[in-house]
Amino acid sequence: MEKLKKGDQAVVLSGKDAGKRAKIIRVLPDKEKVVLEGVNVAKKHQRANQKFQGGIIEKPLPLHRSKVGLICPHCHEVTRRRVCSECGEPLDKVK
Repeated sequence: MEKLKKGDQAVVLSGKDAGKRAKIIRVLPDKEKVVLEGVNVAKKHQRANQKFQGGIIEKPLPLHRSKVGLICPHCHEVTRRRVCSECGEPLDKVK
């Protein structure tokens, strides 16, 4: 799970959001899942209480790490490793 890190640019490889590019906002290593910004969003009806007014809120849900590929910042190709298979540059250098 060390391949996917918070802040990396990623692309969804399969599912209803396939092809969407987003930033990783949270990594759940024990469940082998990641949360991407604006991807796999569910709407939840929230009841009003003293802290919250109430209404419909949107919440991003986690995806399994096998459905996510990293985007190389140099050549913009999709890879599953920390080293790009196209240009050979490590993805850790650029942040």
